[in-house]
Amino acid sequence: MSNVTALFWDIGGVILTNGWDLAGRREAAAIFSLDADEFEERHELANPAFEVGRATLDQYLERTIFYCKRPFSPGQFKDFMFARSSEISESRGVVDRLAASGRYLMAAINNEGAEINEYRIRRFELRRTFATFFSSCYVGIRKPNAGIYEMALKVTQRAPRECIFVDDRAINVESARQLGMDAIVFKDAIQLAAELRGRGIEIL
Repeated sequence: MSNVTALFWDIGGVILTNGWDLAGRREAAAIFSLDADEFEERHELANPAFEVGRATLDQYLERTIFYCKRPFSPGQFKDFMFARSSEISESRGVVDRLAASGRYLMAAINNEGAEINEYRIRRFELRRTFATFFSSCYVGIRKPNAGIYEMALKVTQRAPRECIFVDDRAINVESARQLGMDAIVFKDAIQLAAELRGRGIEIL
């Protein structure tokens, strides 16, 4: 029988598509006639503050897009950003069944700016799945920094050996493992379910 009491989850790339990734920025550059390389350079400078809650979405957009006059509005660009999100139904189904079982603490550990994070929580009803959200914009730390995992363990009062963390990026999984957590690099729902069952996690 498994001694696992808590399951921690990345959101983007696991149960939802990424909220604001390179593919989305490249598409935005094409649709809004932006210089893609300049946009990406500005993004790399502005995004860290946005993701740890030290800059709002409006401030992020001022630094990356609206530092000069544009033929479109911030609202139009935000609508595009939000529309990039969709559910990965197969893996969301696995996670929801685990949540419904009531056997595990279900919590998210994700990197995201506040406005995108809050939109996705509302739009995809993530509160039905997760008891709490250790989002970088709330806690002021981004994965793979060990501090975000340590905070999640302390707040939930879990020992690392009681926990499994799931993320689609190997570097984030490595950080969790270094703290003693079990961890899975997510590929797809079939692989996820198989790896969880191999650890004694029942999926009803």
